[in-house]
Amino acid sequence: MKKNTKSNIEICQTIEVHGDIVKKVQTNTPDEETLNKLTELFKVIGDKTRMKILYTLMQVEEMCVCDLSYVLGKTISAVSHQLRVLRQANLVKYRKVGKVVYYSLDDEHVKELIEVGYIHINEKK
Repeated sequence: MKKNTKSNIEICQTIEVHGDIVKKVQTNTPDEETLNKLTELFKVIGDKTRMKILYTLMQVEEMCVCDLSYVLGKTISAVSHQLRVLRQANLVKYRKVGKVVYYSLDDEHVKELIEVGYIHINEKK
């Protein structure tokens, strides 16, 4: 058998269904609604500006919109729009102090998602 590469993908040379494996996968695969939610989560994270916001918020407890705007080199309006999308996906939360709005990651899971992704892309294969 040849080594798998992106240009050379091996496929089965016979048709054989492994019932035990198929049953296990079917039993453990989430329902369509859950898969749709997971897909939407990764679509939200998949935007470069939103990823920069999340990565920035990983480094501090919280940040105001003005500081995020300055760090990212984007307008306050542009950052606010992306924060709204992240908030709707439950990836960030906010608190308001007077006229200042501070954002932070919604929970530790958001940080873990990004950390695992970072580790994965930097693996030496």
